[in-house]
Amino acid sequence: MMKRTLLAALAASALTSPLAAQRTAAPATAVDTKVAALRDKALTDDTAYKIVEGITTEVGPRMTGTEAAPRARAWSVAKLKALGFKNVRIEPYQLPVWSRGTESGELVAPYAQTLHLVGLGNSGATLPGGLTLPIVYFPTYNDLALAPDGSLKGKIAFVSNAMQPTQDGSSYGSQGTARFVGPNVAAKKGAAAIVIRSIGTDHGRGPHAGNTNFDAGVTPIPAAALSVADAEHVERLVKLGKPVTLKLVLEDKQVGIRESGNVVAEVPGTDPKAGIVLIGGHLDSWDLGTGAIDDGAGIAITAAAAKLVMDSGQRPRRTIRVVWFGDEESGGFGGAAYAKAHAGERHATAAESDFGADRVWRFESSLPAGAKPIEDRLTVALAPLGIIRGADTPHGGTDVGPVIATGVAGIDLNQSGLRYFDYHHTPEDTLDLIDPEQLRQNVAAWTTVIATVANAPEEIGPIVPQK
Repeated sequence: MMKRTLLAALAASALTSPLAAQRTAAPATAVDTKVAALRDKALTDDTAYKIVEGITTEVGPRMTGTEAAPRARAWSVAKLKALGFKNVRIEPYQLPVWSRGTESGELVAPYAQTLHLVGLGNSGATLPGGLTLPIVYFPTYNDLALAPDGSLKGKIAFVSNAMQPTQDGSSYGSQGTARFVGPNVAAKKGAAAIVIRSIGTDHGRGPHAGNTNFDAGVTPIPAAALSVADAEHVERLVKLGKPVTLKLVLEDKQVGIRESGNVVAEVPGTDPKAGIVLIGGHLDSWDLGTGAIDDGAGIAITAAAAKLVMDSGQRPRRTIRVVWFGDEESGGFGGAAYAKAHAGERHATAAESDFGADRVWRFESSLPAGAKPIEDRLTVALAPLGIIRGADTPHGGTDVGPVIATGVAGIDLNQSGLRYFDYHHTPEDTLDLIDPEQLRQNVAAWTTVIATVANAPEEIGPIVPQK
C-alpha cells in the first residue's frame, strides 16, 4: 500500500476506533483557586533542590548496612524538623544485610582485558583468589531459561540482553528479569557464577548495581553486572568464535540482622477520621553514585510539596504523612515494615516518587467510585503542567505497594523514563543530573495532588475488589 493511501486509511479508521472515543474534552470542573495558586508557586520554589543537594553533599551514598545509613536517618530527622514538619521520628525495624567486598573481573582469553563490573545485591562470593572459568553466552534471559539442567556446571553464564529506553520505563520490567531472577536460574542449572549486561540504556563503562534474589534452598552463586560497554565487548569476542575465559573475584557476603528505620514526619490534619495521605520516597541508595535521582529527588519532591501545603496557612482536612523509607534497594524492607507498623491506621491514599527528577507526564489513580470527582479535579488542575490522565491501575511502587495491597487507593505520578536508565544505579547518579526546572514541575504536580486529595470533601474509603 502506498504511504498516502495508508495514511488515508488510518485517518478513516480513526473515526470509529476505540482511540477516537478517548479523544474527549476534559471534564467541566472548576479548579480550586487555592490549589492553582500553590501549584504555580511550586514552579518557583527550590526547596526540593536544596534537600537533594544537601543529602547528596552532606551524606552521599546511603547503602543499607554502611555507616552512612544511620547518618542519613539522623540528617533526615534534622532536615524535616527544620522544614517545620511535626511528629518527626525514626521508626526502627530489623533486616538482613548484605555487604560488598573486593570485586573485579578480567578477560583471560582470547584477549586479556580488565572489565568494569559490580556485584549484585545478595550475590554469593567466589573462593579466595577468585575463579577462572569459560563463559557460556546467552543473548537473552529466555535463552538462559531454556538451557538444560546441569549444562552450566563448571561454567560462568553470561546474559547479554539489551534494554531500550521507554517513556514509561516498561523495558526495565521486561529486561530486568536477567538481574531479578537470572542468577537464581543459573544457579539451579549448575553455573559456578553469572555475569549479566547491566540493566541500563547507556553504552558507558559504569556498571549498574541492583538486587537479585535466590530461592530458599538455592545456594547463592557469585553474580555481577558488567558495564554495558564491557558486555558489548565480551559479546563481540563471543561472535569471533573463540572460547572466552573470565576471571571473577567477588568477596561479597551476608553479615546478619541489623537495625534500620523509616523516617516519618507529618502535617497534622483537622479530621482524624478522614484518613492519612501517605507520600514519600526511599532514603537509601546504592553505593556507586550519591543517590541523587534514586532517590534523593523522590524524597525531596514529596517533602517540598507537603511543605508548600503546610505553609499555605490552612491546615489540611487529612493528615499528610511524609515517609522516607529506610530500605528499598535491599529488598523493600522499609515499605513492608511501615505497612506492618501502621496496619491499624486508616490511609486514604498512598503514593511515592521513585523514578528520578524528569518531568511528570501522566497521572493515574485507583480512587473508589465515590471519590471519582477528585480525579476530574486533578485532571483539570494538572493539565497546565503538561500532565495527562492515564487509564492504568497505579501500582505505587516498592515502598507504598504493601499499603496499597491492603485496599488503599493509589496515585501514580509518572515521570519520563527516557534517560533515567542511563544513570540508574550507576556511579553517574549525582546531583548534576537534576534539571532544576523539571524538578520544580514535579513539585508542582505533587503539590496539586496533595492539596486536592488532603482537602477533598469526598469520603475516600478502601478499594472494593471487582468480582
